[in-house]
Order: sequence, then structure tokens, then C-alpha cells
Amino acid sequence: MNLSSISSHIPSTQPQWVKRFARLGLVAKGVVYCLVGILAFMAAFEIGGSTERNVNKQGVFRFILDQPFGQILLALVAVGLVCYALWRLTQAFLDNEHKGTDAKGIGRRVGYAFSGLVYGFLAYGSFRMVLGSRGSQGGGNSRQTLVREILQKPYGQWLVGLIGLCIIGIGLYQIYRAWSGKYLKNVQTSSIKTELKEMIIRSGKIGYIARGIVWGLIGYLFIKAAMESNASEVGGSSSAFAFLEKVSYGSFLLGAVALGLFCYGIYMFVRARYEVINTNS
Repeated sequence: MNLSSISSHIPSTQPQWVKRFARLGLVAKGVVYCLVGILAFMAAFEIGGSTERNVNKQGVFRFILDQPFGQILLALVAVGLVCYALWRLTQAFLDNEHKGTDAKGIGRRVGYAFSGLVYGFLAYGSFRMVLGSRGSQGGGNSRQTLVREILQKPYGQWLVGLIGLCIIGIGLYQIYRAWSGKYLKNVQTSSIKTELKEMIIRSGKIGYIARGIVWGLIGYLFIKAAMESNASEVGGSSSAFAFLEKVSYGSFLLGAVALGLFCYGIYMFVRARYEVINTNS
């Protein structure tokens, strides 16, 4: 993939356009993660009849839709997710972050592109709900269908296992970003009020660790599916939450992770306010 040649055919970005999209996108992402955290916490302690099986981003969209003026609220979130997706794709193809074209830089830009596609897909799903489709639990089913097809191929188990290891690697990288402080790299912490700075920094660290744990559990489920040659073992965040719920002190573990994801959502609001958005390609 030659990202440089692709970017040469894309018009130059308008700085304010990029900044506004980035900030709106981060706010929308923050809303989604805060709600995921709240719903997961409710599921952990069986508050309001919530179950971990329904706690995923599609479940969040359904929750928003069920609120007063739900269609308007969900439409606003969907627009924000589109903004986030476009910002990530801009980073990937126009290299606003100046990652370059060496192996490391290409890897980061491919990661931006992947993130953009994922959130673009989420935005599409949320717009469908706004227009009348209630959606379904199909995210896990489509994932399992794909894995089932891979398992039927030669070396399919190895490939599914490799996917699981890559997902675990993403989770470990999230935790590494938390412990190393790299999650603060582009955030102007000097502009944050002193009395709030420590709390915000801590919330970001906890949030990235919680997100890393969820990624790691999802990767483990892929490896388990590969080892047992059973696609039904594969799942997303709701399956990761269900796995946590089943272990000893599962409700408390799930509750802790839920609070961490809520912290991650709060930190997205901080990024929306204080992050330096690079716009020059």
C-alpha cells in the first residue's frame, strides 16, 4: 500500500475543518465509551435488568434511541462518529501527524485507517437506527461467521490464532501507553487547571488500562476459538464482559473495568478540549 501516492490525489486539508472534525469526533467517542462504562457497571451488579451480553456499542446506540428525543441524540452521535472516522482517515492518507513512510510510520498510518473504517462502520450502523432500523445483535454473529469461514481454510486455526495474538498485542500496547505516559503526548496538560490535572491524568491512565484489558480478553477469545476450532467462542466487548462475569469475583472485576471505560470516555472529552490537532500534511 503506497499511502503517499494516494495522498497526492487528495485535496489539501483545511486546518479548521480537520480540527473541528477531530474535536467533534473525540466528543462522540467519549459519549459512547461513557455509556459503555455505565451500562457495563449496571450489568455487573444487575442494576435495571442490564446484562453484559447487551453491553456493546450497538447496545449503547439502542440505549440512546430509547431516551427522550433519542433519534436526535443518536443522529448527533452518528455525525460525531463520522467526524472521528474522517479525522482518522485524514491522518492515515495525508499524514498530518508526520509519521512518514518507513515501516513504523506506515504501521501507525494503517492503524489510523483501520480506526477510521471501524468508526465509519459504527456511524453507518447508528444512522440506520436513526432511520428506523433497530439493529440486532449481529455484530457478534458476523464476526463468528467470518471466523467460521477462516477455520474451514487450510491453516485456518493458525490464522485465527494469529488474529487473536494481534488483538492481544493491541491491548498490551494500550496498557503500555498508559504506564509510559504516551497517552498524554499530544495533550496540553499545562493548560489544564492544577486542581483538575492529577485527576484527569489518572482517569486517562485507568481508561487506557481498562481498554487494554478488554482488547486482551477479545484476543484471548479468538485464540480459544482457534484452539477448539469453534467459531462460537469468538466475540466482541460484550463477550469479554461475559467472560469476566464468570470468573471469581467477576462482578467486581467487571465493575472495575466498567469504571475504567467510563474514565476512558471522560479522557476523550479532555482530548477534545486540550489535544493539539496537527493539520499540515
